[in-house]
Amino acid sequence: MQRLIDAVAQASEAILEAESFLWQHPAPGYREWEAHKYLAEKFEELGYHLTCPEDIPGFVTQIETGRPGPCVLVLAELDSLIVPGHPDADAKTGAVHACGHHAQGAALYGLATALMQPGVLDELCGSIRLCMVPAEELIETSWREELRKQGKIHFFGGKVEFMYRGLFDGVDMAFMVHPATMGTDLDFMLEEGSNGCVVKNICYEGVSAHAGGAPHEGVNALYAANLGMQAINALRETFRDEKHVRVHPIITKGGDAVNAIPAQVTMESYVRASDSETIREVNERVNRALAGSAAALGANVVISDRAGYTPLKNDKNLSAAAYEAMVAVAPAERCAILPTWSTGCTDMGDVSSVMPAIHAYVGGAAGTGHGADYYIADRELVCVKSAQFQAALLHILLRNDAACAKDIIAKKDLPFASMADYFDALLALQRDVRAVNYERDGDITLRW
Repeated sequence: MQRLIDAVAQASEAILEAESFLWQHPAPGYREWEAHKYLAEKFEELGYHLTCPEDIPGFVTQIETGRPGPCVLVLAELDSLIVPGHPDADAKTGAVHACGHHAQGAALYGLATALMQPGVLDELCGSIRLCMVPAEELIETSWREELRKQGKIHFFGGKVEFMYRGLFDGVDMAFMVHPATMGTDLDFMLEEGSNGCVVKNICYEGVSAHAGGAPHEGVNALYAANLGMQAINALRETFRDEKHVRVHPIITKGGDAVNAIPAQVTMESYVRASDSETIREVNERVNRALAGSAAALGANVVISDRAGYTPLKNDKNLSAAAYEAMVAVAPAERCAILPTWSTGCTDMGDVSSVMPAIHAYVGGAAGTGHGADYYIADRELVCVKSAQFQAALLHILLRNDAACAKDIIAKKDLPFASMADYFDALLALQRDVRAVNYERDGDITLRW
């Protein structure tokens, strides 16, 4: 193990150089072409053969030990957020790595460098698949819906899209490490899991009219949307605390002109919760609230639901192996597996639905995640130490004829028996419905 850890340390200068480049070239999901090009060239210079999707950023590559055994997938995310108020945000796009994905890319590049060093794989068996994946942050969902309609993507999340395209076929387990603002107490940490979600695009339809001269001739879509948001807020006390429900709509278009009654108002939202059944149940109630608010004002509403992310369940046995790797590179008092739950979402949850997987955290970031004050405070920890942890975990999993990895596979407990079952469940969440039907006899029928 130490040989592999040391090989990462020897690449520290190149790792930090990559972190700097990626920080300076942010782009949101499915637009990460500069980062893709930079990292693809770096990997190819190391001697890796890359498999790239034709029309979206990202790639996978595999290194063989030469001995049969399981395949372990290690991931890093390419995309940034959009935070225009951040001092380092791109002046034109507002893009900035305010969640630290750029550090993941640098760490995975460091791991890739170490894995190519002579002798580091001698004690291991099986194979290691490395993945630079796009589009983890679930933003710009209206634009991603347009990509979906054009046939350029099938799902909003990059890992789900890679799974759909077969880029994770043949993998037995997976892990990744995400930077976090954990304060000074911890270097590495794992939780039990995190929420999943449904993505919602909502369009209220009214009737335009002169706002000053004849407002009575219009149907105000903005008022209907406001009423819908109030109805959702009225539902909040019915959400069970232990299910970690979160619903947080935003208005993306509120009208066209101040002197015209708004005829079209668009919204985006998630419905998040800790299990898929609760997501479906709460989403039904939210849709009912949206439909009822439109009908109350004589408007209509088109609801488009798309599969977001499946709840993440960190595999307990893989977590135990990860803790052993944590304490191999950091003091034990600065490493923890916590009995806590994250109310955020990640498409690593989708990976955990079909194979043992974990989404670990490394400290070293500061400020507010997704905020204008986010930055990397400890580059050595968040990049180099992270890569060393990943190297140690690979060694633990694949040494001794992959005894640890094989035990994890034998004890896996997954929500779906196959990838096909998983995708059937995702597609069942998709819907497009015009929610209000006005009958000629004056009756109103709602669908959601």
